[in-house]
Amino acid sequence: MSINTSSNAFRKIDVDQYNEDNFGDEDQGELQSPPVGPDESEVTALLNQGKAIDALKTVLRNAPLASKNPQVKDNAVNLTMKVLLFIKGSQIEEAVNALDRDLVDVLMKYIYRGFETPSEGSSGHLLLWHERVYAVGGVGSIVRVLTDSKKA
Repeated sequence: MSINTSSNAFRKIDVDQYNEDNFGDEDQGELQSPPVGPDESEVTALLNQGKAIDALKTVLRNAPLASKNPQVKDNAVNLTMKVLLFIKGSQIEEAVNALDRDLVDVLMKYIYRGFETPSEGSSGHLLLWHERVYAVGGVGSIVRVLTDSKKA
């Protein structure tokens, strides 16, 4: 049998705050400053200096994932594809191993976005990237990309 504790502390919870009509996105980062994406001149300079891995890190760190502006996202995707296609197949493993887990997930997002709009010769190169990223990130990386609400 249950014991009557005569406690009414549970009645102080405002159940209306859990109403579906009051739902809002948890991430309000868009209100602070809208992300503008990676700096194309900085990335191009790194590529011209032969620092492709640094260019990849720069593109992935400055990914406008929270942006709602499709033009900003498209520019970031195009710049990322430029970096991915610049890196030779023999350097892909080294580049992926230089990334932390969060950047590996962002890279996987861009790989899938690249599959959506293939260009001449990009699909084969993106498959190489996918293989290497999958080896590092595993199935978890793919699941996180496919279930994340912030698309690349």
